[in-house]
Amino acid sequence: MQKFIFTKTPNLVFEAGGIKKVSNIVSQFGKRVLIITDGVTLDATGRWEEIVRILNQASIAFYHTMLQGEPTPDFVDATTNRFREKNIDVVLSIGGGSVLDAGKAVSAMLTQDVSVTEFIEGIGTAILDGKKLPFIAVPTTSGTGSEATKNAVLRRVGADGFKKSIRHDNFVPDIALIDPELMVSCPPHVTAACGMDAFSHLLESYLSPRANPITDALAYSGLSVLKDNLISACSTGTSNVDVRAGMAYAAYLAGITLANAGLGVIHGFASVIGGLFDIPHGVVCGTLLGSSTRKNIAALKERDPEGTGLDKYARLGALFSGKPYQGSEKTVLVDAFTEITYKWTDLLEIRRFSDYGVVDSDVDKIVEKTKNRDNPIELTQQEIREIFIERM
Repeated sequence: MQKFIFTKTPNLVFEAGGIKKVSNIVSQFGKRVLIITDGVTLDATGRWEEIVRILNQASIAFYHTMLQGEPTPDFVDATTNRFREKNIDVVLSIGGGSVLDAGKAVSAMLTQDVSVTEFIEGIGTAILDGKKLPFIAVPTTSGTGSEATKNAVLRRVGADGFKKSIRHDNFVPDIALIDPELMVSCPPHVTAACGMDAFSHLLESYLSPRANPITDALAYSGLSVLKDNLISACSTGTSNVDVRAGMAYAAYLAGITLANAGLGVIHGFASVIGGLFDIPHGVVCGTLLGSSTRKNIAALKERDPEGTGLDKYARLGALFSGKPYQGSEKTVLVDAFTEITYKWTDLLEIRRFSDYGVVDSDVDKIVEKTKNRDNPIELTQQEIREIFIERM
């Protein structure tokens, strides 16, 4: 069997209604908690009042700050400067992937006395020592898998913008509290983008040359559940807690697999585009899912027809189409999978790049900076260009 390393995962509480246990979970680390939210989701559903009541009943002192949009170095610096002298015991993030990433970064930088920019990969030169405050991640969307990963993604938008991470094995959340009831209020268009993000995470980690037997098993399990719940979560099953639980499970597994197997060209694009344009990450991944799948399969057929990549695409074609894997032509199965990725992109109304102000003159700078990462096959720059142009 191949050699591989598997990174640690959080202690996991996966339970509908699990938010009611938040005071017990926080109390494991102390009585002073900094809470980061998006300032919208919990207020709209009355959940914020419930959380405040639970914490007050347990005599837990809390500070609260809100994140608007995606986390920036400025937000992390301002938050840590504001709360560094408050003797915080634990950081608790409740929200989407951006809120979780913000909390992850803040929990680390509360132990430092310099800007987080100094530690961002490819930007700063300082080396992280792994120190952080305990961190609890409570996702309210099912997409990024940040509740299971060791990196916090930060971005600055503009001509010299970036979307990069601070990263350390110790930054894996101490506890992930996944309560699918918190996801019921997530709007369909957000659910769709987040779900396609989880889809791309599972797909790219499953196809990665760095995949191993554990990541394969987890990614396949996540995809098996996602295929039965994503469309429903965006339509008739929006309020179904079981459907939401399925998506939460898939997203969590996606976080584990991407942390261990890596991601491919879709996320090569995403890291570049996220620094240049204010486009939701899930939209970037979702809109590229079909075109990247088709281009990867064409390249595999041409340059690596006997490799594992095509076989894995065929297995997914069988899974998503219901066609038997044994006895079916591999070409029929991979084509079936490609067709489904396009069908879902249209059905979920995932928008094109031009809808967000991307124009033809932007193509070169995006393509030139996009890396294959852990793609199942090395794509040429022309192939990368064709993936992108198709979704303009």
